[in-house]
Amino acid sequence: MIRTREGRIRPLTAFEAVPFVHSGTPPSPSLAADLEPGGPAWRPANDRARIRANVDAKSLERIPLFAGLSHKERERVARWADSIDLPAGKHLLDEGRLPHEFFVILEGAVEVTHDGDRLATMGPGDFFGEIALVEHGRRTATVVTTEPTTLVVMSPGAFDGMRSEMPQVAQRIDEAIRQRLGR
Repeated sequence: MIRTREGRIRPLTAFEAVPFVHSGTPPSPSLAADLEPGGPAWRPANDRARIRANVDAKSLERIPLFAGLSHKERERVARWADSIDLPAGKHLLDEGRLPHEFFVILEGAVEVTHDGDRLATMGPGDFFGEIALVEHGRRTATVVTTEPTTLVVMSPGAFDGMRSEMPQVAQRIDEAIRQRLGR
């Protein structure tokens, strides 16, 4: 469990739990459950995830969500985020579950479904996970990787910080939510 900036107590997300894997404390059941310790970086097994603690600010240049940000602002986003490499078939979000992360696709692809119906295939530059975080609700769709995929991942606190400190990014996220929910 962790105390948020607002004073609420919540479970650790997969990406917050990773440092505890080295200490022997088991992470919560999530993406972290698929990880194996392997030194300074996580080594993927055939069907395992690999988390890299640092996101390269330069890799964010080609992401439309971060277009127009200065190099210094992209460096701030990179410090707030982690990068994760996942195999095909990995469930990232499950419809109806509580939100714990925001994702941006650097490489690869994911399929988005709602009530079992395919809504979209997303690729590099696309993002997801924002609706439940902004609207403080449950996940509105299920998202699964369809090929090996590299993602930028942010915790709710980092996501909120990015939205409050970077109004142009917040505006792009809000527009995506309006389009996705048909408002």
